Amino acid sequence: MKKICIIAAIDEEFDAIEQIMKNKEHKLIYEIEIIEGTINNKECILAKSGVGKVNAARTTQILIDKYDIDYVINIGSAGGLKNDLNIGDIIIGTKIVQHDFNITAFGHKRGYVSGVGDILLADEELIKKAKIAMQSIEKQNIKSREGIIATGDIFVTKIKMKESIVSEFDADCTEMEGSAIAQVCTLDKIPFIIIRSISDIPNGNNNVTFKEFINVASKRTADFIKNMV
Repeated sequence: MKKICIIAAIDEEFDAIEQIMKNKEHKLIYEIEIIEGTINNKECILAKSGVGKVNAARTTQILIDKYDIDYVINIGSAGGLKNDLNIGDIIIGTKIVQHDFNITAFGHKRGYVSGVGDILLADEELIKKAKIAMQSIEKQNIKSREGIIATGDIFVTKIKMKESIVSEFDADCTEMEGSAIAQVCTLDKIPFIIIRSISDIPNGNNNVTFKEFINVASKRTADFIKNMV
């Protein structure tokens, strides 16, 4: 039976999803913490990748090699880039970009990656599922919307960098794993979607805000997944 694969980067995000799972079996594969179980009676695999694009890509490929995957959901927190976003808001990543990938010296756009291009598109059927979940979550007075998610191997704190990412990519939020997972899934022809909850707003001191609100953001994504799966 095919399984839904859910990837989180850090403890808080991982633990929030574990709390909504049943029939859990814990495993360790190549030092990656994995839980096999169910959400709403659907067979799921939850994995903790660690932070950053390399960790995320490695985990995604290992899971695809090890299991018969139906589709991949990457969940977690993100820094809000647009002024109308607030802590806890949900972003459905319909488009994913790598803001720190730069081979413009060879005539490409910033963010262009050989073999996949400059924009990675989430699976249309999963976007439809996410839209249904959006309607459910908004009844709980939680704001959600479709958007562009920008990934890079940096926790963005500088306002100038925030403004640059918005100007270049029109991105709604920034995080550190999504595009790597999207790239592996695209190359392996596995459907994917990236879901993020806003934990902080880059302002020069948002590392403090992140620590304060990471649990809120993690619970919001878990509630969203419970409605989506």
